[in-house]
Amino acid sequence: MNATLKTIGVLVVFFIAAPLLIVVPMSLSSAPSLQFPPPGYWLGYYAQYFSDPSWLRPTLNSVLIATANTVLTMLLVVPATFALVRHKFWGKSLANVMMMMPMAVPHIVMAIGYYSYFGQLGIVFSKLGVVLAHTCLSVPITFLVLSANLKGFDRSLERAARSLGATPAQTFLHVTLPILRPGLLISALFAFIQSFDETVVAIFISGRDAETLPRKMFDSIRQDADPVIAVISTLLFVVVLGALLAPHVLHIARRLARRAVPILENRS
Repeated sequence: MNATLKTIGVLVVFFIAAPLLIVVPMSLSSAPSLQFPPPGYWLGYYAQYFSDPSWLRPTLNSVLIATANTVLTMLLVVPATFALVRHKFWGKSLANVMMMMPMAVPHIVMAIGYYSYFGQLGIVFSKLGVVLAHTCLSVPITFLVLSANLKGFDRSLERAARSLGATPAQTFLHVTLPILRPGLLISALFAFIQSFDETVVAIFISGRDAETLPRKMFDSIRQDADPVIAVISTLLFVVVLGALLAPHVLHIARRLARRAVPILENRS
């Protein structure tokens, strides 16, 4: 059974990673457009990406918008999750449904609604409009992750802290927050990815000054299939891979450091 599960896992990983076998070589291609297999290899498109403001500006916009979206989403979702999970009040079921509604509505429908409503407010084609729209889209998945962590939280730990004289704020900072930290970090990560990767709403409400990287990539592949798209995909993969490997590298480095300390002490 274990061997079967491992085989299935390897096949799933290969299926997910298979496009990289095409994307990475195309990022190094010397062809004027996306072409596989590449006729030749060079690093010109990497240099073009890092020197072209038309690509760097959307990248910076996406990072700023995703960061602002993450902060705003967490400020809204954290208190809402505590209220919906730990308290009973009239309209709780309706509030739960409303929190999940953006996940059930197609993004194209929401994009049209945002375009009309934000147009009346005068914030369409602005970073603020994109941040607000992305926040609405990020709330459901963030709420699901955080509520799952909060439902499994042992409240007897908080009661013990309160019985020992801790204030509600001290209990939250020193008991609740450390235990929920992994769930909070994962929720924030999902909010960031949701915003950074979103395309449909950005196409409708992001103007020239608020153009995001996914919208730039969509416009580019629709017009001329610029190989810089493959460069960006490869760089994003490297960033994600680095983030996944960083904890393991740090763990190995700490183990090596702990082993080195006694050796150095003996030598001294």
